Amino acid sequence: MTIKIYDTMTRSLREFVPITENTVNMYVCGPTVYNYIHIGNARSVVAFDTIRRYFEYRGYKVNYISNFTDVDDKIIKGAAEAGMDTKAFSDKFIAAFLEDVKQLGVKPATKNPRVIDYMDEIIDFVSVLIDKGFAYEVGGDVYFRVAKSHNYAKLANKTLADLEVGASGRVDGEGDIKENPLDFALWKAAKPGDVSWQSPWGEGRPGWHIECSVMATTLLGDTIDIHGGGADLEFPHHTNEIAQSEAKTGKTFANYWMHNGFVNVDNEKMSKSLGNFVTVHDMLKTVDGQVLRFFLATQQYRKPINFTEKAVHDASVNLKYLKNTYTLPLGQAVDSAELAAFKADFEAAMDDDFNTANGITVVFDMAKWINSGNYDQAVKDTFAAMLAVFGIVFEEEVLDADIEALIEKRQEARANRDFATADAIRDQLAAQGIKLLDTKDGVRWTRD
Repeated sequence: MTIKIYDTMTRSLREFVPITENTVNMYVCGPTVYNYIHIGNARSVVAFDTIRRYFEYRGYKVNYISNFTDVDDKIIKGAAEAGMDTKAFSDKFIAAFLEDVKQLGVKPATKNPRVIDYMDEIIDFVSVLIDKGFAYEVGGDVYFRVAKSHNYAKLANKTLADLEVGASGRVDGEGDIKENPLDFALWKAAKPGDVSWQSPWGEGRPGWHIECSVMATTLLGDTIDIHGGGADLEFPHHTNEIAQSEAKTGKTFANYWMHNGFVNVDNEKMSKSLGNFVTVHDMLKTVDGQVLRFFLATQQYRKPINFTEKAVHDASVNLKYLKNTYTLPLGQAVDSAELAAFKADFEAAMDDDFNTANGITVVFDMAKWINSGNYDQAVKDTFAAMLAVFGIVFEEEVLDADIEALIEKRQEARANRDFATADAIRDQLAAQGIKLLDTKDGVRWTRD
């Protein structure tokens, strides 16, 4: 079996063929660090972490790059309001992001590049575009000539005639100074109070889109395997990344484009105006990070997801069931063919565009099979590997000596047919959160 990916560019399911054998070079757009991330941001982070984990499960080495945008109007404004310099302000929210996603079981990226560390590369990149005639300078601003780009907006399935100025909500520059209203800013002349850098066009700072092109190509090469991010980035951000990157290099920027779906809250689009805007930082104060991760990871990444209290509660219950299954004592050797069938079904589901909804169904079917008495070390190892794809790692629980002694005492009472004592001990253990299950293979326990 081979992994198939739904490629946004071609609107089709395509077999994954890496540029370098057994290696995945993957760039995923990260947050603009002016606030704590919200549940929509977390959905993207978790979705692509799960995809990365499955590639690793299948034996690939993954070079996983996800950036921090730390030069932005919102950062400048927020830092001024907080009485901080922009770097310290960004540092605060980068640290918060890393802590939040750690609680969500997200693996550290191979590298998290920051815009401020790539200013020389950005200036060089823009200079090449000017030299090639793809960009022009006006009063210290530099714009990309959209009309000169081959098949501009092909990713978003649009043509130049379809487009309207400001479709992104992030309009760069003033329309009356640009050759074409759709041209976008590569470099912005400094305004009073701006953080800025010296360039051939005067003091200024980069536009939004140029950052990711520079960091992706610098760290992963002119052509990368996979570029990912939220569906909202398809146009204009990823569209503009493609235009400027391919104009500079003359090569395909990314072989596969992947976009995760949106998050709704109680069936409504999440927005501050509706009062349903929830930060992960606040959510983690009341919701266990692994539960939130389980909820986000077990939905197929391209589909929209509806965040509700019931959905999170159900995730908690289901995760507890899997944990209780995982911590069962091992029994006799099982039929290896049955185990192989579960593994094959899991991989078939996940190979199909990382269909985690179907993949977790296989995991639950396997858990039911385990609970019917099929659990040896090979089963446990396979079960753990599948769970790890979803970011679920259970620590081995060890009972303290007093509880172990009570379980042994109960077993002796049952052997002596002293059921009153056995029941009393069961109740005593239940009060401590230990639930016993008597099976043909002996007593099993789970912790509530």
